[in-house]
Amino acid sequence: VYPAKHRFLMKKLALICVCVIGFIIDALGQSTDYTTLKNSIENKRQQIYVKYATADSLQRDSLVRVSYNYLFNKLLDDVFPAWYGTKWAFHGHTKTPQQGSIACGYFVTTTLQDAGFKIPRIKWAQMESERIIRKLSSDVKRFHNAKMEDVIKYINNKGDGLYIVGLDQHVGFISKQKNELRFIHANYYQPEVGVMDEPLVGWNPLNHSKYRVIGKILDAAMVCNWIKGYEYE
Repeated sequence: VYPAKHRFLMKKLALICVCVIGFIIDALGQSTDYTTLKNSIENKRQQIYVKYATADSLQRDSLVRVSYNYLFNKLLDDVFPAWYGTKWAFHGHTKTPQQGSIACGYFVTTTLQDAGFKIPRIKWAQMESERIIRKLSSDVKRFHNAKMEDVIKYINNKGDGLYIVGLDQHVGFISKQKNELRFIHANYYQPEVGVMDEPLVGWNPLNHSKYRVIGKILDAAMVCNWIKGYEYE
């Protein structure tokens, strides 16, 4: 019979093992769920492409609109939320939500790649933010030492949609749905929280940056590239 002290230590060790195993199982489950999500997006893209390939111009326009709504909602409702809480690190480049860490540029390129855009994830993540934006958008606006009120007014005038915003030393997304504007990014101000969705106005890099460049993405050309599986360079 083991002494009481040894029995206590063995019970404690067993509890630790159970906790570790539970954590591993949860992580594997999240990874599997995210892989399933990515596969479902790719399957949807292929299904739409089959229709697009034989469609006339009016049918193609309709498929582009359907694809835009699908991508916008899928990114905001499924892809981005899967990453919330993933830690930020300057050299972070994980491809799996909730595992490891991710830098701001990698968050942008990884989520777009996971949504089915054939982009060079690593190459683009290491670019200046404006170069990323201009590869995906022809609708780009620069702000220098502007008030946040001017930025918000600009986005409200541009309308609902998804934007990439490049800052002094940061990059992320801005979403607009009806009257709600959100800043979605891997936040180096709060590295332990990392990826988050927060209001535009607040204590964050968007407010404190002197330089801001904003590009609206998911236009018809970009959506067509998604449908056709166009490979960006």
